[in-house]
Amino acid sequence: MEVPQLRQLPNQSRPLLNKFYRAHRSHMRAPAGARYWVAQHVEIIAGLCLTGVDGGHWLTGLLVAPSHRNQGLATRLVAQALAACEGPVWLFCEPGLAFFYKQLSFGEATALPGSLAVRLQRYNQHKTLVALCHDKEQAA
Repeated sequence: MEVPQLRQLPNQSRPLLNKFYRAHRSHMRAPAGARYWVAQHVEIIAGLCLTGVDGGHWLTGLLVAPSHRNQGLATRLVAQALAACEGPVWLFCEPGLAFFYKQLSFGEATALPGSLAVRLQRYNQHKTLVALCHDKEQAA
C-alpha cells in the first residue's frame, strides 16, 4: 500500500476537507481561518483543523476514513501538525480517546483560554468531554 502524503492544505482548498467530512457523515467542519492538515493518496483519507486561540491552537476535526484506520495515520497526522505549531495545543475528546492523545504527549489541561473554557462547559451539558493540552515548552 502506498504511504499517504501528509501536508497542510491551502486555505482555498478548505471545501475539500469539508467534502471529506460530509462523505463520512461527520458533523465536523473546517472552520474559516484555521490551518488544515490532511493525509491523502489521490483523495483526502484523513484530516484535522488547528484554529488559533490565545497564543496557541485548538485541534478539532480529527477524522480518518474507516478503510484507513488502525494504521497509525492519525498518530502521524497529529504529530506532523504539532511539529508545525508554536505554543500550546488544546483539544476536547471523549474520555475513552484520552489514552490516544496521551501517547502523543497531551496531558490534562489545567487551564484553558476563556473562549475554550466556555465552549467546553457548553459541550459538557450534552456529553462528557475532557480537555487536553500539548505544550512543547512544558514538555522540554
